[in-house]
Amino acid sequence: QVQLVESGGGLVQPGGSLRLSCAASGSIVSINTMGWYRQAPGKQRELVAQINNAGSTHYADSVKGRFTISRDNAKRTVYLQMNSLKVEDTAVYFCNAGGLRRDSIVRFFDAWGQGTQVTVSA
Repeated sequence: QVQLVESGGGLVQPGGSLRLSCAASGSIVSINTMGWYRQAPGKQRELVAQINNAGSTHYADSVKGRFTISRDNAKRTVYLQMNSLKVEDTAVYFCNAGGLRRDSIVRFFDAWGQGTQVTVSA
């Protein structure tokens, strides 16, 4: 099995910054894509940012220029640096990772973290 553990959420004022971290563990052979999604109350979960194992990134239009995704492959960790936060960034942020894991055979995995709350409020 693969586990993802997020940290770094909290309460911040508009214009502030937060850094989220997500560490993967378990019987991992390789991780291809790692990313962050978010879900605000009453809304669908949406992609925030994604990074592959070559370092290519993709961002939602709403966060371009404010958020930066990065990863440390040796630590199997993905980060989301969030700057110039807005009230509309308030949501539960979920980490996602996909790749290969091994139990009796090697197989694909698509894992999710438990979510971390980010609240932007004055």
